[in-house]
Amino acid sequence: MKDVRDALIVARNTEGGLVRRPLSPHLQIYRPQISWVPSIMFRFSGIALSVGALVLVWWLVAAATSADAFGQVQWFLGSVIGYIVLIGWTIALLYHLFNGIRHLAWDAGYGFEKPTFHTTGWLVVIATFAFTLLVWIVALAVR
Repeated sequence: MKDVRDALIVARNTEGGLVRRPLSPHLQIYRPQISWVPSIMFRFSGIALSVGALVLVWWLVAAATSADAFGQVQWFLGSVIGYIVLIGWTIALLYHLFNGIRHLAWDAGYGFEKPTFHTTGWLVVIATFAFTLLVWIVALAVR
């Protein structure tokens, strides 16, 4: 072997002979596709929900601590940055919900055909933004 990289792609087949394993192309080679973008976004939305849960805990602890602490948290959440955080959390929550429903359908054995897979992927994205808009219209109207 000429190089360490050569050693990394050598493996043995079931008969014990040496074979060269294929290398996966780098992420920069792939074009984003509806088949893998929702999977990555599902992970990111889970992380965003965890961060949002920390904000919720901060709000609850402040409410239990004092009026001043609660006022500071309310001030932050009422600021432009606070609204961005809350809208982002809403997007993450609704995306995770709708994609989770999609996963439940997969667990039941439905939705694996390519056209259905693509359609449900886009439906999750459309439903996420439509319901986020609806939630915030109602929230701001009630306020």
